[in-house]
Amino acid sequence: MAVSVLLLAGTAGSMAQSRYGVIGGVTFSTSRISDLNRASMTQWHGGFTYKLDLPLGFSLQPSLVYNAKGAKMKGQDFNIRMSYLELPVSLQWGPDLLVFRPFLDVTPYIGYAIGNRMSAAGVEEEGRNQWAGLNRFEYGIGLGIGLEIWRFQVIGRYNWNLGPLSNADAAMQGGFVPFINSAFSQSNFGGFTLSLAILFGGGK
Repeated sequence: MAVSVLLLAGTAGSMAQSRYGVIGGVTFSTSRISDLNRASMTQWHGGFTYKLDLPLGFSLQPSLVYNAKGAKMKGQDFNIRMSYLELPVSLQWGPDLLVFRPFLDVTPYIGYAIGNRMSAAGVEEEGRNQWAGLNRFEYGIGLGIGLEIWRFQVIGRYNWNLGPLSNADAAMQGGFVPFINSAFSQSNFGGFTLSLAILFGGGK
């Protein structure tokens, strides 16, 4: 009986330490291309998040977000924008200082592209959802810092995307794809994200 009470108390305590919420913010993305004059592109991200507090100042916070990314090649007058459905899993550590909680953040993530748009100088019609030669699956890791105040979180994170955008072995079908295939064969989108999360539930 005593064991059952302790288990129920532990379960209730664990439930009190979990929260759910919404998350969104700004994505400043570019691409690792050494031989082109590249520039960052400002896009956005938004979705849902769940935070589970763990012992010793740790917490685990997976999210499901829509993330729009892109890159500008100024020397080529070429723009590419892609939208992903991403699953980042944030491992956080930081001391609870009662009024606020600063924390460090390590976030591996995976994603799948659900849309793209490409445009270039001299081409009247934009290319949309052309997938030939492009990898739709992405994976990477982010490192950042954050601050939690009551039910609000602000997280700044730099993200490294570890897979190539272009699939060099795939068949190419005209349009922008040959350029994409050569320019992005060893590259993908990376960059900085600034996010605001609003959390609900829990004991505070």
